[in-house]
Amino acid sequence: MGLKSDDEYEDDGRTIVNMNVDGMPWYRADRDGQPQTPAKPGQGMSDEEVRQYKWAAVRAGLIIVLIFGAVFAAFIAFCDFIWFQ
Repeated sequence: MGLKSDDEYEDDGRTIVNMNVDGMPWYRADRDGQPQTPAKPGQGMSDEEVRQYKWAAVRAGLIIVLIFGAVFAAFIAFCDFIWFQ
């Protein structure tokens, strides 16, 4: 069972993988296959949800800063009291 040569290949027009990716230089909205419809009212996040997401992001950042700060303080204490004695 060998490979077909180029002259035996027949294109049937089917798309195996759609390479029309949003953000790429060759992207065209009219080729998406789905009609372009504007967002409907009520589909976005409410102000309370936005506030909750922002607070969660700030908390995550603060936790990371606190962990790095604690590790740095422990390293300084180790150097001061044990290593440089």
